[in-house]
Amino acid sequence: MLKIENLHAEIDGKEILKGLTLEIPAGEIHAIMGPNGAGKSTLAYVLGGRPGYEVTGGTVTYNGEDLLELEPHERAAAGMFLGFQYPVEIPGVSNVQFLREALNAQRAHRGEEKLSGGEFLKLAKEKAALLGLDMEMLKRNVNVGFSGGEKKRAEMVQMGILDPKFAVLDETDSGLDIDALRVVGEGINSIMRASGKAVLLITHYQRLLDVVQPDKVSILADGRIVKTGGPDIALRLESEGYDAVMAEPA
Repeated sequence: MLKIENLHAEIDGKEILKGLTLEIPAGEIHAIMGPNGAGKSTLAYVLGGRPGYEVTGGTVTYNGEDLLELEPHERAAAGMFLGFQYPVEIPGVSNVQFLREALNAQRAHRGEEKLSGGEFLKLAKEKAALLGLDMEMLKRNVNVGFSGGEKKRAEMVQMGILDPKFAVLDETDSGLDIDALRVVGEGINSIMRASGKAVLLITHYQRLLDVVQPDKVSILADGRIVKTGGPDIALRLESEGYDAVMAEPA
C-alpha cells in the first residue's frame, strides 16, 4: 500500500530524513519508534503534505500512485489520514460542521453523493459512541476548551467518520491517561483493523502497543530506519533502551 524508497527531506534547510526506506502493505499495523529528533514527526508531515517540509530525494508510492505529486486534500481524498500529536483548535467552527464539510468534500472528489444532514448526524453519533464522546462535544468548536484526552478522542471520531484506507498517527498516545489511552487504542482497532487498511503508528511507549498490537516495529534514528522486526522490539526498547537494541547486529 505504501512504499518509501531512499526518502530525503529537510525543513528550513536542515536535512531531517536521510535516506529512509519503508514498506507497509495493506492490512498491516506498523509502529515506528525512535529517540527525540530522529525524524518521526517529519516523516508524518511529509506523508501528509504539510507545507515547509521539502522532499529533496527519494520516492513515496501510495497504492501505485506518486504520493508526493498529490496535494494534501488529494491525499485525503485518496484515503490517507494524518493524526496530529497536538490537534489544533479551530475557533468559530463546530466539529459537526467541520467534519460534514470534510467528508462531503472527499466524497465529491471521488464522484460520490454527498451525505444529507440527517445521514451525517447518524454516522457521527455512531462513531462518537464508539469513542465514548458525547454528541454535545461535537457541537462545540473544534478542540476549543477540550482536554488532551478529549482532543484525541475527537480526532479518532474524525478518523472513524472519514474512514481512511491508510492512517498515519503521530504520537496519538501523547497526554492520555490510562483510561483514555485504552479508549483511543480500542477505537484505532475498531476503525483500522478492517481488511485492506493499514496504519503507520508513531509512538514513544509500549503502553499504546499493548492495546493496538502492531504487526511490525521499526526503529527510526538519525533520519533512517535502522532496525525492523516483530512486536518484541518495542518490549525490549522499554526495558533496555535504544542504544542497546540498535547496537545489536541486524
